[in-house]
Amino acid sequence: MEGIILKALSGFYYVHTGDVTYTCRARGKFRHARVSPLVGDRVEFTPLENNTGALDAVLPRSNQFSRPAVANIDQLVVIVSQATPVTDPFLIDRIIAIAAGRGCECVVCVNKCDLNDGEELYRIYRAAGIPTVRVSAVTGEGMDELRALISGKVSAFTGNSGVGKSSILNALHPDFSLQTGDVSEKLGRGRHTTRHVELFALDATTLIADTPGFSSFDADKMELCRKEELARCFREFVPYLDKCQFQDCAHIKERGCAVLEAVDRGEIPPTRHESYVRLYEQASQIPDWERDK
Repeated sequence: MEGIILKALSGFYYVHTGDVTYTCRARGKFRHARVSPLVGDRVEFTPLENNTGALDAVLPRSNQFSRPAVANIDQLVVIVSQATPVTDPFLIDRIIAIAAGRGCECVVCVNKCDLNDGEELYRIYRAAGIPTVRVSAVTGEGMDELRALISGKVSAFTGNSGVGKSSILNALHPDFSLQTGDVSEKLGRGRHTTRHVELFALDATTLIADTPGFSSFDADKMELCRKEELARCFREFVPYLDKCQFQDCAHIKERGCAVLEAVDRGEIPPTRHESYVRLYEQASQIPDWERDK
């Protein structure tokens, strides 16, 4: 039979077929082949008694991520805030760049707009051509717009701790009843209430993964694409990339760089270019032989 892994926990994989969820164990060949099934994987399995089963194979993936540990995601929904905690734009840009390198779309969702309207982040990412929505899990503002953006897709909610990923899921579907946590006033960050990745069905065609938050986005640098490919992960850079004076322009400080000129004219937000420079430096530290091993 075939199904999709909704949750992976303590060596068990919860595989949903559309009618029944089977609690499965992976066969020994997965360990020997060093293959780790992920939430979102389409798998083949053998049903056993009492709705248990044995995983036989992981079907080809369209994409995969290590943080969050998910596969076959249509889009990452980056939950951010300009209230408490305040999200660093660099964290957002890093997630967007990693997603773009894997052919995955992104949505920026500015939560807690009842406390802070998030105008700065809203303006930056709308200008970058990235779908952006302002919501409040408390008042319900913007939820219909968010629901339209995720309808019919497999989305993963990600973001730093305390921004309200689980609260938004509860607002979208109160029956989820996910645990939520308070934000520490002293530290300005949230507690990790989500401990594992899990897919939830909002409706028959819409799946959402709730993922553990992070206090600083420390995804493995290996998730970044090569430095030569990074500029195309910043979609507002793309119209200028073939207009630079030098074909091998890194878009950092080169003479005749069309990207830098666009930043000077206000056509590209400075924070987006600053993030690009930081990511370029990180990507430059990974030699190709190590990235490809």
